[in-house]
Amino acid sequence: MPLILLLTLILGSVIYWIIHRSVPKAMPIPKWVLWLLLMLPILVFTLWMLIAQTLPPPLLIYGLMFACSMVLYSALAISSDRLKKSQKDEGKKDRSKQTIDQTPATAAVNKATAKKKKVADKPITREEETLLERCFPWSTYYLQKIDYLPQAMICKGKLKTSPGEAYQTVQQNIERSFGDRFLVLLQEGLNGKPFFALVPNPQAKNWEKNLPASITSAQIARIKRINQAKLTRPGLAVFLALATLLTTTFVGSVQVNGAQTIAERLESEPTLLLAGLGYSLSLMAILGLHETGHYLATRYHKVRATLPYFIPLPFFLGTLGAFIKMRSPMPNRRALFDIGITGPLIGFIVSLPILIWGLAQSTLVPLGEEASLFNVEALDPGRSTLLLLLSRLAIGSTLTAESAINLHPVAISGCLGLIVTALKLMPVGQLDGGHVVHAMYGQRTATIVSHVARVLMVILAYANQEFLIWALLLLFIPAVEPALNDVSELNGPRDLLGLLSLALLIVIILPAPAALSRLLF
Repeated sequence: MPLILLLTLILGSVIYWIIHRSVPKAMPIPKWVLWLLLMLPILVFTLWMLIAQTLPPPLLIYGLMFACSMVLYSALAISSDRLKKSQKDEGKKDRSKQTIDQTPATAAVNKATAKKKKVADKPITREEETLLERCFPWSTYYLQKIDYLPQAMICKGKLKTSPGEAYQTVQQNIERSFGDRFLVLLQEGLNGKPFFALVPNPQAKNWEKNLPASITSAQIARIKRINQAKLTRPGLAVFLALATLLTTTFVGSVQVNGAQTIAERLESEPTLLLAGLGYSLSLMAILGLHETGHYLATRYHKVRATLPYFIPLPFFLGTLGAFIKMRSPMPNRRALFDIGITGPLIGFIVSLPILIWGLAQSTLVPLGEEASLFNVEALDPGRSTLLLLLSRLAIGSTLTAESAINLHPVAISGCLGLIVTALKLMPVGQLDGGHVVHAMYGQRTATIVSHVARVLMVILAYANQEFLIWALLLLFIPAVEPALNDVSELNGPRDLLGLLSLALLIVIILPAPAALSRLLF
């Protein structure tokens, strides 16, 4: 139970930090109210578990989630309307002040001042604007209009060639004319027509001079921290890996010898820890190679990223996983796809032999009411189609429809590999599956798929309460950021691989159909 409380505190802190950094100060709703609306279902779930020692009724959690989401949506809509109304009223007041007691001379002065101010608001001079127009050859992209927004220049026109060729041509022309001053984006508009956008490059040499006047000091400070942060820290990566090796070895030894034995005999017999090495090394291999796959894909596509870092934890699983942090935008949807899919596929390939060997070393127990997908002492293989197939392959005919599996520690790490693969392949937001769907179908379709996936996960959690935590986590996954060239589509092999990855997700999380069970048993 303390683990549930710790996870709730961590999740609450992360959500508050996101709200504090992303919600503007002018928003009428207090930030603590937004935090409470987002955290209320999780707080009720945690308190129920701590007090009643059982899972809360699903109807209570789902009802709270629906009620809080409706209240949050209504509050944000009202606040947005009030904010727009106040800004409009202020603008009317300013205009009314300018028209009171104006003589022809003062009116002419105000008109000239407004014209100068309008020109000054542009991030480029008139000469640079002419230079920018020449960066769009009519045979590549017929430029029709440039809109100057506070943080971007929107170049609208008609695409005359393939998106990839157009982006490469325009990007090279802008780089020759303006150096590294701007990042060039090719996006798809709401009308389905592609447009170019130029935004200040935060990694340019003189990036502070190119920022718009509307940017806040907090945003400037954040850009400085990112630019000044050291990209790779091998010493930190090695330290976290060794710490995770220690914590996972300890947890693995507890799984083999029991918590009471470890507590009583560890000081006199430190060699008991060696029993946990199988679990530790196999789990770290799965998680580490998963993130290494991401890292190698970033290097291939020349995307700046940190080394893989492990997160040690002295209890539970011994680790909270591993991660890499990307420091530059995705160049195109092909890079977004490759970086997103490489990690789960490598992690899955590594998990397969580990899981099969671990299942072969596991023991069978009677299938009781306590058997579930996440119970390592009584695993019900029928809760997952792929797990049932692998269990039958590894254990053989001794596995029956009335059998559960008491997992060997190596099998536990293999099952965790499948779980991590399935979670990362969820087609939601910034998860790997969200990147894959975005790269395959575009940002608008990926947003719709994310919402549908969240709803389906809630339905699945209602049928199987083991997925309730997953359903809650998916609600807080942020949306995926578009690539610089977010219009060019993938090729056939990548589309096929993306569909196979989604099929892999389905066979992992969905229970085995009755027809398959009858065929195997």
